[in-house]
This record gives sequence, structure tokens and C-alpha cells, in this order.
Amino acid sequence: MSENETSPKGFFGKFENKLNIDGIGGIAFIIMLIILVGVMQLGAFPKNMMGALFIMVSLGGILYYLGANLPIVKTYLGGGSVFTTMVGAVLSGTGVVPHSTVVTVKSFMTGTNFLEFYIVSLIISAIFKMDRKMVLKAAVRFLPVAFLTLIITFFIVGGVGTVLGLSFQHTSLFITFPMMAGGVGAGIVPLSTIYGAAMHVPSGQILSQLFPPLVLSNLLAIIVAGLISENTKGSKLNGNGELLKQDSHGEVKGVEPAHLDKQQLLVGMMTAISFYMIGSTLHKLIPSINSFAFLILLAIIIKALGIVPHYYEESVVMFGQLVVKTLTHAILAGVGLALLDLSSLLSTFSWALVICVIVSIISVTFFGGLLGKLFGFYPVESAVTAGLANNSMGGTGNVAVLSAANRMNLMAFAQMGNRIGGAIVLVIAGFLITIWG
Repeated sequence: MSENETSPKGFFGKFENKLNIDGIGGIAFIIMLIILVGVMQLGAFPKNMMGALFIMVSLGGILYYLGANLPIVKTYLGGGSVFTTMVGAVLSGTGVVPHSTVVTVKSFMTGTNFLEFYIVSLIISAIFKMDRKMVLKAAVRFLPVAFLTLIITFFIVGGVGTVLGLSFQHTSLFITFPMMAGGVGAGIVPLSTIYGAAMHVPSGQILSQLFPPLVLSNLLAIIVAGLISENTKGSKLNGNGELLKQDSHGEVKGVEPAHLDKQQLLVGMMTAISFYMIGSTLHKLIPSINSFAFLILLAIIIKALGIVPHYYEESVVMFGQLVVKTLTHAILAGVGLALLDLSSLLSTFSWALVICVIVSIISVTFFGGLLGKLFGFYPVESAVTAGLANNSMGGTGNVAVLSAANRMNLMAFAQMGNRIGGAIVLVIAGFLITIWG
């Protein structure tokens, strides 16, 4: 049967083919949006995984499509990723999306650890996709770049805060460290507990002061990641998704599945989750080190040793590509709806805070790129992963930052700096609060 015989005919058929959102035709997608609005208005929205996925995929699809096609947004404001995340937060904050629906999405994203499932899939597939000789070479160089960038930025932002009258101590404890601590759950939440214990005040009271700089830095990191990626196309600074510069021996190819195999998708998922299980177990034995740090280091070592059969490597990469292709826009919508609190940001807004955060973003971008170049990385990729990702909201922020830069394949490195660097920040902050508190 020919394509003409199978394609819808008439006006509606042409519209269905012309407007395609995440693989769904225009008419079908509009029907789904009508269903979504209807069930929310009638109070019949299912408070389960199906309800959460339906609104995340629907909103994620349409918002990303708009952000990727609106002239100013796609060029200067980070494109579809920023638009999806920010509009999702606005829809949640203004009550357009009912609070009960937002709660359902948040429960699905964090309560069932769906977000961690997504991130684990990306990390393991990104590592196993790379050539094994390049993995260890890149990892050994990456951590010094990330740590040096954080150290330099720490002193620069502290100095700016001092000039603005905030004092070096206050700027470090309540602005710089929250941005660098690795997000919310593994970052400012334990940080607030550390501060609360040292200052003899409730951790919740401290948390409200730590959240605003993290939210603002996360937002600016997403925007800047999109801008530097978009405006350096064709430049020697841009590796087009490759972090480590190749040597003169030519391009080194990693694992690339030839075709989609349904059975291998299951194999890939179970392989990725196996690494997560081991990482969680090691975290249980050594609580001071994040499970993602164990997961990343273990995957890098095993990949570098070349002891995993090609079939399993290919399966993991295949599964990771499926997850990225089908769920990224939905995840961005979920982050905006349930995890990005704009009201907290606006309630503690001050120009001194904004200036310190802007300085931090400029510093991590510049020094992340400069140091990356010195260590043999492409500056754009280094600035995004070793710099901007370390001023984001952990896993959720990394997804948005890398999506804005179209660098999702570098999730393993973004998480590496974010998790290991964040753990070091918590240790240093705990030491300093006892001296300055």
C-alpha cells in the first residue's frame, strides 16, 4: 500500500501531517489537550501515574514546540527547554493547573523516583556509548576542571558580596554554597540541617533562605547554556556535543546501536538499574558519599576496563536513547509544574542576591570554559558541564541545562561534578558554619 493511500486526506488530514508534536499529529494532539482540560475542569484528573504522564507529555510536547519555534524565545531565551520549564512553573504558580494535579505530578516525579529512573538511564547510556579509552581520559581531566571552577567562583562571589555589604561569610553560607551544593534533596536540604544544628534554629527556617539563590541560579544557568550553545555554532569553541578534543589519529567512535530491538530495551533497562542498585548499596555502607557518585565512578571504571560484553553496552545505549527521545520534554514540564517554585524566589528578591547570582553564573561559565580548554576540552561543553551544571538544581537542573544546550549525552559528566562537588561543598560548609556561625 502506497504512502498516499495510508495518509489522511482532506484539510484535517493535511493539518494532522503538518503539525507534528513529539510524533503525534496535530488533530490527535488537540484532542488530547481537550481531554486534559476537560478532566481537570471536572475534577476527574486521575491521581496516579497515568494522570501524571498524560499532563507531563501533553504540556511538555506543546510547550517545547512553542519554545522551539517562537522567534525571540528560540534565539535569545534558551528555546524549548527554558520555555517548557518556566511556563510550567507559571501555570502551577498561578493556579491554572490545579494544585491537586501539581501534587500528583510531584508525587510521580519524586515520590516514585521516576526522575531518578530517567537520570540513571541517561548517565549509564552516556558512559557506555563513549569509546572506553576516552571515558577514563575525560573523567580524569574533568574533575579538576569542575573543582577549580567552583573554588575560583567561591572567592569571586564572596568578594562581590562583601563589596555589596553582605559580608563574605553571609554570601558564602547563604548564596554561594546553596548554588553549589548539588540541588535540593542532596544539596540545600542537608545543608539547612547542618546550619540549623550549628546555629540552634529550625532547619526549615534556614531552608527558606537557601532556596531562592538556587532557583535563580538554576534559571539563569538554563538560559545561558542555551545561549552559548546556540551562538557558538560553527566556532572552534564548540565541540557539537563532544567534550574531549580528539587527537590527530582521527575520530574515535563509541557504541551506536544499528537498529531498535525490543528485547534489548529490557536488557538495557535492567543493566542500568543494576548499576543504580550497586550505587545505592554502597551509599548505604558509606552514607557520606552520594549513591550517584558511586554509580558514576563504578560505570566509568567498568567501561574503561572493557569487561562488559558489547551486547549489554549496546542495550544500555539503546534504552537510554529511547528514554531521552520520548521523555525529555515531559520531564521538563514536570520540573516546571512541580519542582520550580517561583513564589519563593520572588518573596526574597533583592538586588544584592541577583547580582551575586549573576556573577556566579558568569564566573562558572567563563572559568569552566577556560579551564576546560587548558585541560583539552571544548570550552562550550566544559562551560556547560563543569560550570553551569554546578549552579543548577541537581538532577532536575542538569536535565534542563543540558537540554537547553542540546548536550544530553554529557549527563554523566554534569552529574559527576554536581554530586561529587556537592558532597565536598557540604563538608566545607559544615566546617565553616562552626567557625563563622
